[in-house]
Amino acid sequence: MAVVRDIEPWDGLLAAGREDERLVMQAAVNRRPPRAVALPEELHAEVADALRGHGIERLWSHQAEALHAAWAGPTIVTTGTASGKSLCFQLPTLDVLCADRRARALYLYPTKALAQDQARALNALGVKGARPAIYDGDTPREQRAAIRRRANVVLTNADMLHVGILPNHRAWADFFANLAVVVVDEAHVYRGVFGSHVANVLRRLRRVADAYGTAPRLLLASATIANPAELAERLTGLEDFAVVDRDGSPGSRKTIAMWNPPILDERLATRRSALAEAADLLATLVTEGARTIVFMKSRKAVELMARFATLALQDAGHGDLAARIAPYRAGYTPQQRRQLERRLVEGELLGVVSTDALELGIDIGSLDAAICVTFPGTVASLRQMWGRAGRRGRGLAVYVAGEDALDQFFCRHPDEFLDRPVEAAILDHENEQIHAAHLLCAAHEGPLEAADAATLGDGWEAVAAELARNGDLRRRPNGTYVPARTDEFPAAAVSLRSAGRDAVVIVDAASGELLGTIDLARAHSTVHDGAIYLHGGRSFEVAELDLEARRALVRPFDGDWYTQPKRETDTQIERLLDRREVLGVRLSFGVVVVTEQVLAYQRKRLSDHEAVDLVALDLPPTSFATQALWYELPGAIVSPALPLDQLLGALHAAEHSQIAVLPLLAMCDRWDIGGLSTNLHPQTGGPTIFIYDGHPGGIGITRRGFLAFDALVDDAHRLVSECPCEKGCPSCVQSPKCGNLNEPLSKHGAAALMGRMLAR
Repeated sequence: MAVVRDIEPWDGLLAAGREDERLVMQAAVNRRPPRAVALPEELHAEVADALRGHGIERLWSHQAEALHAAWAGPTIVTTGTASGKSLCFQLPTLDVLCADRRARALYLYPTKALAQDQARALNALGVKGARPAIYDGDTPREQRAAIRRRANVVLTNADMLHVGILPNHRAWADFFANLAVVVVDEAHVYRGVFGSHVANVLRRLRRVADAYGTAPRLLLASATIANPAELAERLTGLEDFAVVDRDGSPGSRKTIAMWNPPILDERLATRRSALAEAADLLATLVTEGARTIVFMKSRKAVELMARFATLALQDAGHGDLAARIAPYRAGYTPQQRRQLERRLVEGELLGVVSTDALELGIDIGSLDAAICVTFPGTVASLRQMWGRAGRRGRGLAVYVAGEDALDQFFCRHPDEFLDRPVEAAILDHENEQIHAAHLLCAAHEGPLEAADAATLGDGWEAVAAELARNGDLRRRPNGTYVPARTDEFPAAAVSLRSAGRDAVVIVDAASGELLGTIDLARAHSTVHDGAIYLHGGRSFEVAELDLEARRALVRPFDGDWYTQPKRETDTQIERLLDRREVLGVRLSFGVVVVTEQVLAYQRKRLSDHEAVDLVALDLPPTSFATQALWYELPGAIVSPALPLDQLLGALHAAEHSQIAVLPLLAMCDRWDIGGLSTNLHPQTGGPTIFIYDGHPGGIGITRRGFLAFDALVDDAHRLVSECPCEKGCPSCVQSPKCGNLNEPLSKHGAAALMGRMLAR
């Protein structure tokens, strides 16, 4: 008897992609059978009744496991998108609140939209003992006192906790005296500089709670990452986290497709725009009736993609479908976002184009297809986005590659890409500048004393002593530390997105809007006069950098060029922390001082990356200490017969390629990493390549590269040697952030150099 296979709405699309070779790879993920268990008898009757009232008679196995783990101690849940992670922390929280009417809970979310979504979910559950309320920057001041007094579940974000709640803990005295549960949702977001700050904020939270006699239970939820227990411990300062990672929810059958736009110019190795390709895919899927979400990196790209797809549908005579596509991004009013979310959930929209605002766990209903346009930075994020696909037990997940080095690397290794483990989330709460800034905040919240080692860590006193020597803290005769100036509010001066305490604010001159801050050490190369600065997907041109006022004035920009700074960089090795012989080189890890001077900037066309002009700048040098790995190459590796320019080109290209693939080992962006290659370093006495954390003090990125150096070199070697270009291109050795404007570079020299290393 013949087997009849269901015809999927994307079958024709994939067949066309196979025919013209844009479809690089197609794979299937089988449906995962669910594992359900009975509601635990120990669960408070009010909570159990509320669940049954919503038709929930059983839990997925991981939800029950998380409930039992949370009753026992600190817990992190790391399961897939749409697996019901929210119930994993809601159930133990509601159980506590129903058992103890005075108990309080604090929920931390990375976005206001997610807090709004979860508040709705809590209210909809209808547990009478729960009184949730949102407390963030949008909360009207006249409502805040009532929330502090009445709410027993406060939903907020790290910024409000840092600058609004902890410094004013006396107004929250009853809340902290009864704080039983702290939930940190989407914990994988707290990595890098931001995560290092939040780790300090959470330690300050535990310290304030301890002062009021409570030790709240910490419950974390995260996307799948390589190091959930390590992340939880680094974020909170607690140990022995239970990890719940066996997903018991039903997994949809998925078709995975990798899509590479065709090459338009063989000589330049330029491809058709990934945005145009994805717009065609969206229009085709919508025409076939597949509800589709497309993820783009920038707000501008979101708007363009929605417009392109709408025009394509109108041109094809599907004007009725064109009205059922909409963009979704930050910058919309809350009312606009709620309306879009409602239209998605109710099925009124067939297509939505979004930034990563919808990557996180906002409930937007089930979709048929999810398209990710260019690599989002981590495999973990890509899988989060793909997890949005799977309505009716089936789904299509597409990755559309761009010209970037990682995109093309994955297209050349599609099978490995699918099997590649997710990255580790990296943070370092003891980054010297970040840690010191939060110790000042903690001293404002209460005198620092010996007992604080339990929450702030054993090293707090040495940092406090240094702050006292600098005149920021004052040491009392009894050994405690207090602020040297009582008229200051230190939390207001600490941005959770900047590593340095000495930051430059970025202001939109047209609207007066504060866009953000940037470390002074990075401002020269990022917001110099004439720089094109990207913020939240929007483009701005820097009108003026005022170093004395620590301010950069910018204006909206819609030109067809971008800028790249030309700078001189030197590194000085300050402290060696680790060293080993590997791949025929001497590999070291330690602290270096990076000195940079921005000399000029080059304007380049967006369309073909060709240089337009070079503009001189007059800026002073800057220096910062950071973590770095470096390795010294002996003559047998560098091949001493090479002319100097070829040697420099090989070292430089190897450095670029290794920086390009380091994000595959750590959850970071290539913009978080810097590098230097030289044929003769004064301290090592020979050819040396440095790769360093681009943030003052370092946050552990290059430490991960040091530990996995073999994989780093292997990935970089394949990236370079397998690229089909002749002399090097943006898909292999050219870098958009190179201080030497990508000169000199030797693609073949780098491939040979790393090949000799791997042969060892």
